[in-house]
Amino acid sequence: MADKTGKQENAIWPMPKFYFKVTWGKTTISFSEVSGLDTEAQIVEYRHGDSKEHSPIKMPGIKKVGNVTMKRGVFVGDNTYYDWFKQIQLNTIEKGRETVTIQLLNEKGKPTMVWVLLNAWPTKITSTDLKSDGNEAAIDTIEIAYETLMIKNENNV
Repeated sequence: MADKTGKQENAIWPMPKFYFKVTWGKTTISFSEVSGLDTEAQIVEYRHGDSKEHSPIKMPGIKKVGNVTMKRGVFVGDNTYYDWFKQIQLNTIEKGRETVTIQLLNEKGKPTMVWVLLNAWPTKITSTDLKSDGNEAAIDTIEIAYETLMIKNENNV
């Protein structure tokens, strides 16, 4: 893809998604996959009875975020998921809440896009499946709930 002048070296390319870093609190943890960075504005519909339009108007309502799912390999002696999960008690997760930062990195390892999950806590852990004839790495999955998603890009990181 060339730029407006037709030169390849000045072209702007989309970022590849395979070079990223995840930290929660002060700990950096390597993951093989991150998904679910969703945010949406719920729709409020309204129509008053004497409206000449026979359909409601739509207004933006409360913002909503989904849960983030992260996958990583199973390592001997590493209980990071479970240690975090054990901090949760019924309706008292204050000690277990963390800020989780997901950074998409450029070829020099510098962040170009950053997602910050505020007041995050683990809601579900799925251990690896086991197969006697399997030929792949053992992968654990953690699902994280959070309250606020902040997105920063290269211009304001």
